Amino acid sequence: MNHFLPWHLDTAHAWLNQRERFAHAWLLHGEAGIGKLDFAIAAAASLLCETPQNRLACGHCIACGWFASGNHPDLRRIRPEAVAVAEGAQNSESDEAQAPTGSAGKRAPSKDIRVDQIRSLESWFNTATHRGGWRVALLYPAQALNTIAANALLKVLEEPPAHTVFLLVSDAPDRLLPTLVSRCRRLPLAAPRADIALQWLQGQGVKQPEQWLAAAGGTPLSALRLSQKQDEPCPGWLGQLLAPLAQGQRPDVGNLTEILEKVAAAEWLDALQRVFTDLVLAAHGLPVRYFPALADAVACTAARVQSVRLADTANWLSSQRALAGHTLNPKLFIHATLQRVALALGPV
Repeated sequence: MNHFLPWHLDTAHAWLNQRERFAHAWLLHGEAGIGKLDFAIAAAASLLCETPQNRLACGHCIACGWFASGNHPDLRRIRPEAVAVAEGAQNSESDEAQAPTGSAGKRAPSKDIRVDQIRSLESWFNTATHRGGWRVALLYPAQALNTIAANALLKVLEEPPAHTVFLLVSDAPDRLLPTLVSRCRRLPLAAPRADIALQWLQGQGVKQPEQWLAAAGGTPLSALRLSQKQDEPCPGWLGQLLAPLAQGQRPDVGNLTEILEKVAAAEWLDALQRVFTDLVLAAHGLPVRYFPALADAVACTAARVQSVRLADTANWLSSQRALAGHTLNPKLFIHATLQRVALALGPV
């Protein structure tokens, strides 16, 4: 059964109470990692349910059974091929055609929502709903719409099909066409309070939930994913980088390079960016946000470095994210990045 996360349940109840006068398109937006897609999926299940209980999906009717099996004929998911592949999607009535005929296996899965995915919905719009109720189009992440696809969707929303609700999910609504946003009602979704997030993480079996939640910037679903991917909330190599810097010494960049060769570039760059955020916070006398286990080393390091050097290097790291997926020499890229960080944080 598809449930709303506990911190969004009150919002869901209030929102679904409007279903008799529902807008035809909703933009569900908020911080990444708070469960926006979970909200949208549970919302779709509730809208399609034939015997909702307190406006929420009952989990027992025929429609809920179809939804649970991924075969509800009045549901379509519109998402990039790459997202569908990552989710392990199987062909079903609730998934639109993900690729043009004959293209499968000949190219990498697209990271965009393409115009043919929007156009493929036309025949669906022109048929009656299967059970005489709602039809739901679930589109995520909305910022993946390329320009042509966004304009095609805009045309659909200008003359929306009857009995159809569009649920667009995005953590970057500012990257959407303003005209497209203007055709949607906005539903902002909030992050949970820390105590609620920690309780939920404990219920998911996460050990050291405080450390994982901090490492994820306070977003519980990101914390859960991180705990499933890493062995520890604070990567050991970060400690090896900061420990000597905190004492005014140079870290062993060569050894760290060997360690990071086994780590995805986007992952270790993200960790470096987060630790620089902690350094900037510590330099201004504020508590660290991401790595409390390194708080002492961060404070000692920040006390030795000029704020302008911290800010400049943090900005430089952001620019390196564009190179994370490039076919550069990985070892050279790691070594050059760590050398730049060591010089910025080391003795003048």
